[in-house]
Amino acid sequence: MTVHASPASSRPDSRAKALLAPGPLTLVAMILLAALSRLLPHPPNFSPVEAMALFGGAYFANRAWALLVPLVAMLLSDIALGLSMGGEYWSYVATSLSFWSVYLCIALSTVLGFGLRGKVGGGHVLGYSLVGSILFFVVTNGVTWFGSTMYPQTGAGLVAAYVAGIPFFKWTVMGTLFYSAMLFGGFALLRRQAPSLRAQTV
Repeated sequence: MTVHASPASSRPDSRAKALLAPGPLTLVAMILLAALSRLLPHPPNFSPVEAMALFGGAYFANRAWALLVPLVAMLLSDIALGLSMGGEYWSYVATSLSFWSVYLCIALSTVLGFGLRGKVGGGHVLGYSLVGSILFFVVTNGVTWFGSTMYPQTGAGLVAAYVAGIPFFKWTVMGTLFYSAMLFGGFALLRRQAPSLRAQTV
């Protein structure tokens, strides 16, 4: 249930207080922790990217915060990865469209997550996680093909790029399902224990 703001509560100070309430702070902390888990050893493409975007879209009542928080969390985790890996990582960031396509996927998946508002449940989360994984596969592999010297800029080259990405797709699905279970399931447990988390936030 989304709580509609009164005129008084729409003032900047009221919005700031709303963001510092237990609900939104919990969402921010969970999304940030999920993003920082990218620093741990993991299989290729086994990541929280899609899950944290869907989670933010489902639970932040303010859509601007739903979009912003997963993107900022991802950026912070990329900075941390860059600091740990050095010049090679920053070179990849500066020259790779594929890197930035992940941020596009986060934004698109957050918008997708808006469809989960008010109907979060096991079946819906599973379905949206699968759709988000497919979205990630289509966008990132399409961007990898575009302008690439590895693949011809033809229909056959595009198909080849998608075929090359198939072995990684299973890890995308597994990672999204795992982190969706952790985020949505963990938040559901917290809401049972803390009444202040039961209303939608911000």
